[in-house]
Amino acid sequence: MQQIYPAQIADWASQQDQRPVLLDVREGWEVQTASAQPEGMDLLHIPMQTIPARLHELDKTRPIACLCHHGSRSMQVASFLMQHGFEVVNVAGGIHAWSAQVDPSIPVY
Repeated sequence: MQQIYPAQIADWASQQDQRPVLLDVREGWEVQTASAQPEGMDLLHIPMQTIPARLHELDKTRPIACLCHHGSRSMQVASFLMQHGFEVVNVAGGIHAWSAQVDPSIPVY
């Protein structure tokens, strides 16, 4: 599975044929605490534990970048989605790295 760093996400998004989705798989309180505002992507929040039941909400024609706090949960979700035929990358380092590499105004928790 491909991993990309937050600093690479804008370039990755611009190279896709379809508008990509940034799938945030953290819990609601985490998203309220710290959230990314990606350019050229649609942000979708589906907590990790609800992914199997909400799989129908994802479009297989659109590339997906999975995001969590540090990258572990999103890696598991990305692997699951790949097994179900989705085109997926994992955002290495998660929102924590996003704050360090892209937008320092995002709180670290």
